[in-house]
Amino acid sequence: MSEHGDQLEKIVQKLEELAGQDTKARAYLDALQEQLKAQARRAEERDELLAKYEEAYQKLTQPANRIGIFLRELEGEKILICQGDSEMVALCDPAVDRATLRAGTRVLLNEAYAVVGMMPPNESGNVVKVAEALADGRLRISTDGQGQQSRFIGRSESLRQTVIKRGDDVRMDPSGRLALEHFAQTETQDYFVEEVPVTPWSSIGGQQEAIQLIRETIEHPMLYPELYAKFDKRPVKGILLYGPPGCGKTLIGKAIAYNLAKEYSERVGHDVKEYFMHISGPKILNMWLGETERMVREIFDTARQRAKDGRLVVIFMDEAESVLRTRSSGRWLNISNTVVPQFCAELDGLVSLDNVVLVLTSNRPDYIDPAILRPERIDRKVKIRRPDRDSAREILGIYLHENLPLDPEWVAENEGEPACARKALVEATIAELWRETSATEFLELGLKNGSKQTLYYHDLVSGALLKSVVDRAKDTAIRRAIENDGEGGVNMADLTEALRAEYSENEIFPKSDVMDDWLKLIDVEPEKVSVVKPVGRIDRTRDQKSII
Repeated sequence: MSEHGDQLEKIVQKLEELAGQDTKARAYLDALQEQLKAQARRAEERDELLAKYEEAYQKLTQPANRIGIFLRELEGEKILICQGDSEMVALCDPAVDRATLRAGTRVLLNEAYAVVGMMPPNESGNVVKVAEALADGRLRISTDGQGQQSRFIGRSESLRQTVIKRGDDVRMDPSGRLALEHFAQTETQDYFVEEVPVTPWSSIGGQQEAIQLIRETIEHPMLYPELYAKFDKRPVKGILLYGPPGCGKTLIGKAIAYNLAKEYSERVGHDVKEYFMHISGPKILNMWLGETERMVREIFDTARQRAKDGRLVVIFMDEAESVLRTRSSGRWLNISNTVVPQFCAELDGLVSLDNVVLVLTSNRPDYIDPAILRPERIDRKVKIRRPDRDSAREILGIYLHENLPLDPEWVAENEGEPACARKALVEATIAELWRETSATEFLELGLKNGSKQTLYYHDLVSGALLKSVVDRAKDTAIRRAIENDGEGGVNMADLTEALRAEYSENEIFPKSDVMDDWLKLIDVEPEKVSVVKPVGRIDRTRDQKSII
């Protein structure tokens, strides 16, 4: 209470003594006392508000603390810190436990840049790709998308023992001097398929000549390196598989990875894991300038890294003509004009690696740029042909395997032996497929020399078509087994029906402006053809003319 309030209180006490038993005076004095107490409470509240205001004022007007990054201890009591791009030699408040300071720790700095407190870790920061991990622990990071510019950074204490490889990502502190967090490189499954299915050479039918050439070209240099060194022969780095679609190019690529790793492991005496990189041409095409080239670099960087890790790497690029098309073949801004040189440069960089093989496949090798197909880049070109009669028999034998349920009636008609019944199925299907009658006519070609040529079912056969025929026959047998409580199996009627249905659904012909391309895909030279006349089941009257 104020000084005046104290005086009023004394006066009130004297008045109480004088008032005695006077009720009116007593009431007046009580009211005066209440008024005095209320005034005292208001004064206390004002004092409290004033104190809070002064405290807030002091907080708001004092200088702000800065945040820095602890780098390392120095001699004596000094430490090295950084704030932004600036490094400073500073002191540490004795109240701060210096044992808790680690490289990368965020610290609180006062006006004199002395460490006066600790801050929680920062969860934000730029994520960059590691271009190289040095033996002393430093990391070289790329500062541009093309990898042409780089800088060195250190590691925080938490990453001292972490294995960081080229291509990994790291999160930097705000100053850009230390790597705080590590993100191991992950492959995008749209590009890469690591797991190779069990694909022995015996699972590929009808391509013995191509398989023999591939094995001599790719396997022998790895299995007999001393002989190649003796003859001063450099191993082939690239191979092109070309031919009609559905004839086993992709399957051969997987078989290369599986069998090469298996035989190479036996050669070196320890397990060598294959790394099959299945690159689909259309999937790496990107409308944004430079993105496709970046993906090409990433593919080859991954191959080199896996090769250095001891993996046996097979880069398998399907539909190569979609990416490596002849330059200047389209409009003035053609993606091939930049992708093809990038691919050539990366391919030349594989020469020094012993366990990387590049396999390209294409239905139209004439569209691929000659710079890709020249010797010293793609050294071998192997045509995967349509299966002949013996090859088709071998392929059907693979799909009509011994574990496939057969119709009991069909088995009974063939000496009651499943093996004989299965062989009879294969032979009867081949006989039906190679039968040259009006029922098996597919196309009639009018040649430019005036003659005509008829293409039958067997002229357009492929491994994929034979597999589809067997799958259709299985569907029919399954429907019949459902009706018969699970009893039954495949018979010849199922395969005959499947064969006719397969060719009926493939009686689709393109318009005349793409007839040349279509003839090339079915392995017919378009230069010799002037008229194509479909003679299948869906339309025997319509003629399609190619460009003469």
